[in-house]
Amino acid sequence: MIILIADSGSTKSDWLAIDKDGNQLRQFSTMGFNPYFHTSEIVESELNKNEDMRSLAPNVSRVFFYGAGSSSPEMCAIIEKGLQNVMPSADITVGHDLEGAAFSTWSGTSAITCILGTGSNSCYFDGNDVFEEVPSLAYILGDEGSGSWFGKRLLQAFFYKQLPKEIHDDFVSVFNLSVTDVTRKTYTEPNPNVFLASFMKFIAKHKDSDIVKGWLQDGFGAFLDAHVACYSNYKDVPVHFIGSVAYHFQEQLVITCESRGIKVGNLIKKPIEGLAKYHFECILK
Repeated sequence: MIILIADSGSTKSDWLAIDKDGNQLRQFSTMGFNPYFHTSEIVESELNKNEDMRSLAPNVSRVFFYGAGSSSPEMCAIIEKGLQNVMPSADITVGHDLEGAAFSTWSGTSAITCILGTGSNSCYFDGNDVFEEVPSLAYILGDEGSGSWFGKRLLQAFFYKQLPKEIHDDFVSVFNLSVTDVTRKTYTEPNPNVFLASFMKFIAKHKDSDIVKGWLQDGFGAFLDAHVACYSNYKDVPVHFIGSVAYHFQEQLVITCESRGIKVGNLIKKPIEGLAKYHFECILK
């Protein structure tokens, strides 16, 4: 019996196969699956291209998939159909990435768990129920403090000629993007949020510059004010953070949290191993 657990953002999915005793069998990655941008046919097609998935699929009995955008029964059904077509004999559970984040950081005490990756969101988990106080409004209206949010700031500053010359020249040499390129990728091509978040490596390269420090302070501050301070007891419980943006920019994130009286708990880049541990100890037993 193989149990397959997945944590999926909009950019990448991490998969971990375990046996009935909780032993890790294999870990691999695929593209991220978000039902707002991907059909069940895309899920099926992309998974069937993956050698690890093809070799495991016939023997998988349970699947727990937690993904960005899987926030309603209708959205979960899109992902579930794609997974079921790849693993027809498996019992499949699809949930929101917030649930996965909460489960992966569970340490026996109530806490707020935040996602700062391609997008952003938060939830509260008391060991029984996971709930959101406010919704994520995605990359156009929300996603404060996320990769897509910071990517927008970089592109705005570049085209508005607000970047320091050194960063401006580096941007030109690395990307050489025109306004037409950016508007096409942002407004007409698939996965615009992933495109916007793809600039985070460049932003990290210049994270010690004053302009980037300002973006980080503004972005993390906006996220905390909207998605953490909304919980009445946010200063009394640990606040965990998951995702590449939280992990790679944790110094500025911690400073911004401390300025608001927020107690930072765990800072985790990838929640997949904690997610597997939670399922083995709390769900599968």
